[in-house]
Amino acid sequence: MQPYAVPVLPVHTRIHPRSALVTSADLSFRQRLRQILTGLRWQVREAEGGAQAWAEAESSAPEAVIIDSWLPDLDLTEFLSDFRGKFPHIDIVMASGSTAEESPRGPYRQELLYAMRRCQDTDTAVWNTAPALSELKPQRDAGDGTERVRDPAEEMETRPPNPLAGFAAGPTLATHGTPLKIGPIPVEMPPRGQGHSTIERLPELVGNAPCMLEVSRRVRLVAQRTTPVLIEGPTGSGKELVAEALHRLSLRSRRPLVAINCAAIPEALLEAELFGHTRGAFTGAVQGRTGRIESADGGTLFLDEIGEMPLALQAKLLRFVECGELQRVGDNETVKVDVRIVAATHRPLGELAVSGNFRSDLYYRLAVFLVRTPALAEHAQDLPLLISHFMQQMGRQGPMKRVDDSAMSKLMAYAWPGNVRELEHVLERGSILAGDRPVLLAEDIDFGLSVN
Repeated sequence: MQPYAVPVLPVHTRIHPRSALVTSADLSFRQRLRQILTGLRWQVREAEGGAQAWAEAESSAPEAVIIDSWLPDLDLTEFLSDFRGKFPHIDIVMASGSTAEESPRGPYRQELLYAMRRCQDTDTAVWNTAPALSELKPQRDAGDGTERVRDPAEEMETRPPNPLAGFAAGPTLATHGTPLKIGPIPVEMPPRGQGHSTIERLPELVGNAPCMLEVSRRVRLVAQRTTPVLIEGPTGSGKELVAEALHRLSLRSRRPLVAINCAAIPEALLEAELFGHTRGAFTGAVQGRTGRIESADGGTLFLDEIGEMPLALQAKLLRFVECGELQRVGDNETVKVDVRIVAATHRPLGELAVSGNFRSDLYYRLAVFLVRTPALAEHAQDLPLLISHFMQQMGRQGPMKRVDDSAMSKLMAYAWPGNVRELEHVLERGSILAGDRPVLLAEDIDFGLSVN
């Protein structure tokens, strides 16, 4: 039986590959351009929106980014400005063929323009930039035997049909909406926030199961608001990743995301850790300290495991949530702080509020908008994708390994009480147990001492 292979680039392409990131909400456009660039020996990654493009650029450092003229999640102008500041050496080319302002011209610009021209031609679209003379080749005319100059795009008519033709996720950019002028050519655009039948998955959340896509949908809906968010889900299901995505997509993303685990700090110190303290406020307080809440001013405060917070401290937190003012331990003055609160818990907080083990008034303040992260068992169909993701992550720090059939069967049959975090640890353990072998076998999959 053939092993489940995690894609591994050939050695010679890993030395210095020509890499490009194609960013567009139009799936068919991405697929066509990817096929053409791959034929030109480019390594291609795809992004459905600005947030995913940012994450891909950070992880893969492409030489060029081809970006559509509309982003479904971010303002294009603001995105380009921030992107140029973060990645000044990346060649940014718009899908219209123009160059992003102040973007450095890459050495392969003409090749990218040629690929986009061919991509547009396969979609029977008009391209408004004349081909470079170096790309025009003399072709023998079958009628009179004379030579003429032929546009490379005409070659597409004699090539085999595109195997990706017919695949699309909902309507494309050229089928609905109002026309957007790009140069002299009208291009149909969907209104922002409308016209897409598919849900765009957040780059932080690996998985295409409906329950995972619902998490992405809810995060995108609430991210740019100041509404408090409560994230509920079992341990190891990715609640912290959801909090990071909420902050990254919010208007506060330039300000800090400050996290505190309410279960990891002793009760006696948690108040001072949250609200800060003055010098001499308690034994050992030799100097004053700014609390986590104040440190997050202008940004996002992530209260992990909020269900473990003592009832007495919940009352003080409630006052801050209501009026935005805090009082440091040992201080009589109040401080005004502007933060967006995101809380997370693995416990049924609503039931705890009913039973009196959690303040109901604080619960209703925090749970204005709920996001639930599903257990891994609820999206088991994503296991192969998750395994591939984690194996590729580990491949960045050492030799890339793969999982064979027997190991995959063992992984698929397991119940995963620890969810995605447990899966990551099991694969890391298996990679260590495999030693120098490039393949993980069933004997390398160890779930721990409690599993027979």
